[in-house]
Amino acid sequence: MRSRTLVRTAALATAAACLAGGTAAAAHTHDNGHGHHHASHAWPQRLIDRSSDLVQPQAITVDHSIDQQRAAQEVHLAQQLYTFWNTGRQKYLDAAVSPQFKDNTLPIGRPQGPTGPVFASKNFRTAVPDLACELSDLLVTGDKITARLVFRGHFTGTFHGVQGKGQNVDFNAIDIQHVGTDKIGEDWHIEDNQTLMAQLGVNG
Repeated sequence: MRSRTLVRTAALATAAACLAGGTAAAAHTHDNGHGHHHASHAWPQRLIDRSSDLVQPQAITVDHSIDQQRAAQEVHLAQQLYTFWNTGRQKYLDAAVSPQFKDNTLPIGRPQGPTGPVFASKNFRTAVPDLACELSDLLVTGDKITARLVFRGHFTGTFHGVQGKGQNVDFNAIDIQHVGTDKIGEDWHIEDNQTLMAQLGVNG
């Protein structure tokens, strides 16, 4: 069942670029060997907010059928949301999600609504104080954002009574965010918890 869920999730992420009947444009940043970077398609890159405090997507794909202003809005919301996961600073979450936000894949023990991510972030950072979130892939299609994330850090805190010994943490997650008029209203997410538990050295 787990493998089928992962396959379906991966397929959904791949198919997202073709949703809404539009043509998707992908932009990937590459190093040319001289410390300079170039984009394979300029339009999606122009949608990214280059503010130094925000997480920058490593690769971006945008459905060309979306109005450019709306596309830029969705990219910005994604950057704010994943900057929250990268820093733990609630102001970024508040800027990204609606007060009526709903987690459609709510883990056991996590509160529903916007307090859920805050609860999860604080608990995670108790175990991994230097937790960082990389926005590896960002797909913007219609009113949905699909993101492939990589979380990294070191288990130097505590988790379920277990004291970390500095173990490396490096695992993936997939998010799908549904954007309303001005903020994210609901999401679906799946994390590679099996890898995480093994890295922490605890039973899942």
